[in-house]
Amino acid sequence: MIIDNVRIFDGKRMLGRGSVEFADGVITRVMTDPAPRASASASAEVIDGAGLTLLPGLIDAHTHVFGAESNLDMALAFGVTTELDMFMGPPDATRALCTAAGERADLADLRSAGLLASAPGGHPGVTMPDLPTVAGPAQADEFVAARQAEGAHFIKIMVEDGAHHGVSLPALDRATVTALAGAARRRGLRTVAHVAALWSARLALDSGVDMLTHLPLEAALDDAFVRRTAEEKRVVIPTLVMLEMSTPQTSRSAHTGRSLADDPQIAGHLPEHARTAIAEGHEGLCIEPASPGQHFAHALSSVLSLHRAGVPVLAGTDANYRPDRACPVVHGASLHAELALLVAAGLTPAEALTAATSAPAAHFGLADRGVIAPGRRADLVLVQGDPTKDIRRTRSIEAIWRGGVRFDRAAYGKRAAAA
Repeated sequence: MIIDNVRIFDGKRMLGRGSVEFADGVITRVMTDPAPRASASASAEVIDGAGLTLLPGLIDAHTHVFGAESNLDMALAFGVTTELDMFMGPPDATRALCTAAGERADLADLRSAGLLASAPGGHPGVTMPDLPTVAGPAQADEFVAARQAEGAHFIKIMVEDGAHHGVSLPALDRATVTALAGAARRRGLRTVAHVAALWSARLALDSGVDMLTHLPLEAALDDAFVRRTAEEKRVVIPTLVMLEMSTPQTSRSAHTGRSLADDPQIAGHLPEHARTAIAEGHEGLCIEPASPGQHFAHALSSVLSLHRAGVPVLAGTDANYRPDRACPVVHGASLHAELALLVAAGLTPAEALTAATSAPAAHFGLADRGVIAPGRRADLVLVQGDPTKDIRRTRSIEAIWRGGVRFDRAAYGKRAAAA
């Protein structure tokens, strides 16, 4: 397969116009003007990319698949070729779904934390009595070893006291989170900490976790916190679309995430129950109920400060939709809202695209993807126009390849309509 005469965004920068060739699931050649045109074999299919831009397959750095294969199907329909799941069980089912997603070209690929670390009686274990918990530092090594044996690709740590859900619950303390981060590091596993308040963000930073996901909404991160995050080479996954939907809507504009339900480039490819969840759903939000003391503008301000300081900011949605719950952050489609919100925070469109391609691949150790270059996986998305100038052009999808196999979006649309 050759995609010719196409603008190429390689995951880090716009290369300009050229051609990309791939075979057997791998990119074999990337040529940019004024190099001579790639010579096509008699059997090679050639696509004219005039007016189009080729992107690496998108990576959503924070999702919850809940074992639903249909979520990976929906993700791929919107150009998300890899999902990084932050909590799923039971372990056997998680491992089976990761294996299936790795083998099938009709699903987004999947990496998962498996079972997350939380305090006894804390969130979310208070409603999940069979969930393993960590009672103190002495249990950290055993917990991490068990997750690694189950096939976890990284370790998710819940630093949450229930306040955002209207309850008061036990939370992991600094010593325990520090021990979890150390145990994971010794085993070559990255750590991701759920932090949705200033106190939890500080605790996670003090504890040495690799990545923070979510951001406080009661205030913006201060300069000292941002500077330290940069100096210590931490990574942030803000999940702006989830945070935006979890805060009261202002009269000035509609939520970017909610507006997906009315975008024909998005809504026309969604199952009706997913479209309705985006428009009207309130389950699975990170603040329930929404509080007037929480302001989305603080998250946007924090993202800009982190980005300016050189902290890697990754595109992740916290998508937790499933057909039996009205969760408005749906798989695949919501990443396009996340990209728009990263641009609203102050990233350029090209920087936002990097946050959804090469950056998550690099920081999660996915060395075979995220970049358009020879030897990388042929996970590719072809879109109309130039999304480095208008980020909404990522929604104008012409074609999707996962491992070099073209995804049948028309067939997906029929399945979605019938769902």
